[in-house]
Amino acid sequence: MEIIETGIKDLLVIQPKVFGDARGYFCETYNEARYKEAGINYNFCQDNLSKSVYGVIRGLHFQLQPVSQAKLVSVVVGRVYDVAVDLRQGSPTYGKWFGVELDGDKKTQFMIPQGFAHGFSVLSEMAVFTYKCDNLYTPSAEGGILLSDPDLNIDWGIPEDKRIISEKDTKHPLFKDVQTNFVY
Repeated sequence: MEIIETGIKDLLVIQPKVFGDARGYFCETYNEARYKEAGINYNFCQDNLSKSVYGVIRGLHFQLQPVSQAKLVSVVVGRVYDVAVDLRQGSPTYGKWFGVELDGDKKTQFMIPQGFAHGFSVLSEMAVFTYKCDNLYTPSAEGGILLSDPDLNIDWGIPEDKRIISEKDTKHPLFKDVQTNFVY
């Protein structure tokens, strides 16, 4: 596998090896020993899977400490634009975001450590999205940032009239108004 640095500490793009032939393909999506050897050392305890149609934008979500979640995300089928925003106070990249296209054919992964908000938009007709988390989902610790925050200025790759966003995600505060407890 290839590890690609993003310019934001601990936020990584991972390109696993995909072995394909006329029958299809094989790809090792996670191997604890290999990931630890590469410096990716998490105790994943929950796997999630979601299916969404073109135009869906989910996010920007996070969980506060002590149950913040690191996530290893990828796409099984389709394409998404995946974004992580640094919420770690004291970080030299606090408030900065990085986005990457994840493609089910390439099996690219995005390693998002604790202390980041996360969201994605579906660029294909349909996408199946998967992620491993190092803490369990805890509704009482949920937080979010408005995905259309003009200060972040994230281009989700979906025209305004084609966006499908949950009511909950339209009510998150702006980045400047978010209260977090993440420390770099």
